[in-house]
Amino acid sequence: MIPELARPPRSEPAFASPLAIEVSGLEKRFGGVVAVGGLDFAVPAGRTVALLGPNGAGKTTTIAMLLGLLEPDAGTIRLLGAEMPRARYAVLPRMNFSSPYLDLPLRLTVRQNLLVYADLYGLDDPRGRIAELAAMLDLRDLLDRPTGKLSAGQKTRVHLAKALINEPELLLLDEPTASLDPDSADRLRGHLERWQTARKATILLASHNMGEVERLADEVLLMKNGRLVDRGSPHELLARYGRRTLEEVFLDVARDRHGAR
Repeated sequence: MIPELARPPRSEPAFASPLAIEVSGLEKRFGGVVAVGGLDFAVPAGRTVALLGPNGAGKTTTIAMLLGLLEPDAGTIRLLGAEMPRARYAVLPRMNFSSPYLDLPLRLTVRQNLLVYADLYGLDDPRGRIAELAAMLDLRDLLDRPTGKLSAGQKTRVHLAKALINEPELLLLDEPTASLDPDSADRLRGHLERWQTARKATILLASHNMGEVERLADEVLLMKNGRLVDRGSPHELLARYGRRTLEEVFLDVARDRHGAR
């Protein structure tokens, strides 16, 4: 299934759009629970947009629908100008995803895991690409170590290497610096900033690290109870809520304190 998705037929058309993500009327229910209800947003190509909200807000469900792991109950999704899931064979090879909460095969070495994904994406020079990522993310000493023997922070860097293996145009990140110490997290954010600038890629970022969001995000989408409750640049949200940090804005939204101060 995965190789089939990662290698589209050559007859598939290329898509170009000023919007990397377009979501309209997106809904998902689990039984009687509305996980996502009528979500509408767009992410311009080449931008970083943060998806924020308390636990249970619908962030992970939204990302799962963008990836095609969950089928929406209603609404439409367009990624890189193509309608999903109809054009998934053309789109999925151009995007990737990283989450520290999903394990790679633990008995395989880091190199073996990355080679598997390099093969799935049909890379011409997989070993060369892995060497580039190892240098960028400080993984050289870990390449021949079993993935299951790594620390949580080391695994986080390996997950990001996996997510960058195909040089994606669209990158979905779920808590990309979880388990990292402040120094390692800062270095990783720097890697992401430089990579995005060079690649002109689009990033959708779900994070509970408000400092990270303030540093990386051009725009913030605030979710609660499966719905979008506010949006704007970090500067705009700080001004609107009369707060000094995004963490204070986050707490206002989570605790239904919506009035600007």
